[in-house]
Amino acid sequence: MKQLILALDVLNEEKALELAERVKEYVDRIKVNYPLVLSAGIGVMRKLSKIKPVIADFKIADIPYTSSLIAKIAFENSAESVIAHGFAGSDTLKEICRVAEEYGGKVYVVTELSNPGGEEFMSAVSLKIVEKAREAGCSGLIAPSTRIERLREIRKAARDMEILCPGIGAQKGSFEALRYADGIIVGRGIYESRNPAEEARKFRELLQI
Repeated sequence: MKQLILALDVLNEEKALELAERVKEYVDRIKVNYPLVLSAGIGVMRKLSKIKPVIADFKIADIPYTSSLIAKIAFENSAESVIAHGFAGSDTLKEICRVAEEYGGKVYVVTELSNPGGEEFMSAVSLKIVEKAREAGCSGLIAPSTRIERLREIRKAARDMEILCPGIGAQKGSFEALRYADGIIVGRGIYESRNPAEEARKFRELLQI
């Protein structure tokens, strides 16, 4: 079964919790990024985790020690998994994975961002990032639905690693991504709609086709 992950990039805790409750029937996990955590506090992750498992999308990208601290804070605040940037290098990825293992959590690694600027530097090394993420023992990858040819190459390099794809919805990513991905990440296409639950239901139906 393909996964539907809600990217909850709102700035208000009350709104975040309300949205999570409204769409919980249709989504598998909730991805939380800096906008919500910096405005509402990291405790919002604990509250959201009572509704659905939480992915802490902190795109961790620092030296191994600092990265391990960020990962630890995320997991201690009920994150089920964290997202890291692969360009920080193998030693950083291994340290994040070490922390994740202590908490029974997962690590996803960004191969290249889904926006046009993601091609400027990251596309040239994204397959190397896949290799290093696999060697480090990471659980999965974050790869763009906005560049299907790149996604196809990433899928081949990833072998059996899990792949989650952002970019469908506001960024006009392609549903063809589902040929290569295990799930999609949708944010504004759901939470900015007039009826988030109905939009989430529609996305869920598309995943089942």
